[in-house]
Amino acid sequence: MTATADMTGATDLKQTATALVARKRLVAILTPIVLMGYFVYLFFAFDLPGLAERARMDNAKILIADSYSYKTHITHDNRNGGLVFAIEGESKGTYPEGMIPDFVTPVGEDAVNIALKAGESAEIEGSTLRYTIPDYGTVTVTVEGRDIILETPDGQTPDWISASGARVNITGEGGRATVTRARTEVYNYSFGWELFWFTLDSPFYGKSLGELAGLAVSGDRVVADKSNIAAMVHDFWNNAMWRHKDVIWAIFETILMAFLGTMGAALVALPLAFLAARNFTRLMSIRFAVRRFFDFVRGVDGLIWTIILSRAFGPGPMTGALAILITDTGSFGKMFSEALENVDDKQIEGVSSTGAKPIQRYRFGVIPQITPVLLSQVLYYLESNTRSATVIGAITGGGIGLLLTQAIITQKDWEEVSYYIVLVILMVIAMDWFSGWLRGRLIGKSEEH
Repeated sequence: MTATADMTGATDLKQTATALVARKRLVAILTPIVLMGYFVYLFFAFDLPGLAERARMDNAKILIADSYSYKTHITHDNRNGGLVFAIEGESKGTYPEGMIPDFVTPVGEDAVNIALKAGESAEIEGSTLRYTIPDYGTVTVTVEGRDIILETPDGQTPDWISASGARVNITGEGGRATVTRARTEVYNYSFGWELFWFTLDSPFYGKSLGELAGLAVSGDRVVADKSNIAAMVHDFWNNAMWRHKDVIWAIFETILMAFLGTMGAALVALPLAFLAARNFTRLMSIRFAVRRFFDFVRGVDGLIWTIILSRAFGPGPMTGALAILITDTGSFGKMFSEALENVDDKQIEGVSSTGAKPIQRYRFGVIPQITPVLLSQVLYYLESNTRSATVIGAITGGGIGLLLTQAIITQKDWEEVSYYIVLVILMVIAMDWFSGWLRGRLIGKSEEH
């Protein structure tokens, strides 16, 4: 009987092991097949072939170039005559009368030669544009009444020229040009963010760092009623092109939204967490109601709350702060209640033995135990909400997110988009460092950043 039982057990064990190996082998075979099928589905569901066909690499190249360089527009009015030179084509960046870019040479009334990069050049003579490209020749575009006449050296239209009855676009390696019935524009790209420090109307424009340092210590005033340092700061702070004053205020609004929303959520969630904790609230109905409230407010995404609150209270930074507060109240409530359920009852009993009242028991027996968890989570969310406040600000009309959205919508000054993105990254880095430093000071742990 014993030998038979041993043989039966060995057989069962062998069958179990064989079945287990077979299941693992089947899983190993089916897993890559399922994943491959899923990726094939994604390939067609997201229309990746169509996306590749619709991709405009020429536009992508222009946008990338715009992010680290600036365009000087040389514009001719084909209806009334006259030439205008402007950084990014803006009135705030228009060259004053008598000042022209160094790559532009006047050759007569209403006519200029323009030296571009990569050996290219352009000539505007009235309503005629001549764009010369090495090893190809000169492309001539003339506006005659309502007609735009395009002439190329070989009579063909290459792919870097887009031509229709209303517009001709030329995209060269060294510049671009656009001709319509109303105007002729040549764009010359230059590296850097022009007018970042001083605009064209500032007496400090175009001066080198050494010259500015010399003026800073000089007793001769460039502006009559200001010291040279004060005049420099004034012109930089009130820069009409880059709007440094508005940008700094927008950064402050973004941080303020994150701070008010995060700290407000912590203050609201902490007392509610006591009601949701099993060891502090005996009534199951109250715990259930509070926990479902936490689920509700954190289950709806912060962007949805932002849209709802914008319709209810109108746009503004305070609306963004409220959206963060509502969402984080649910998250903090869940984490705080779980921390409360894990406190050591012995410390509470020790405080109670001294005759402490309930509020005192919570203050001296509970709060010190959960403070490290509370501070750690609150500071982490403060850092995270600094990033979220940028997106929320784009919806509520406040903070750096609004300026970033405006710059993207214009699709003209992508160097400003780069500027705002760099500021957002620096803001997040600063908040990360600050939260880590503060966490170390308050909790007593040093963190490397």
